[in-house]
Amino acid sequence: MNQANIGKFISELRKEKNMTQLELANKLGITDRAISKWENGVSQT
Repeated sequence: MNQANIGKFISELRKEKNMTQLELANKLGITDRAISKWENGVSQT
C-alpha cells in the first residue's frame, strides 16, 4: 500500500467509527496533526 491508500484507509475507518481526528489521536497518544498528515499522505510517521 502506498501513502495515499493508507491515508484513505485510515480516514474511512475513522469515519465509520464516527470519530474525529482529535478523538483518534487521543486514543493513540499522538496529535491530531499527525492524523491529518497520515490521512493526507504527507507523513509516514
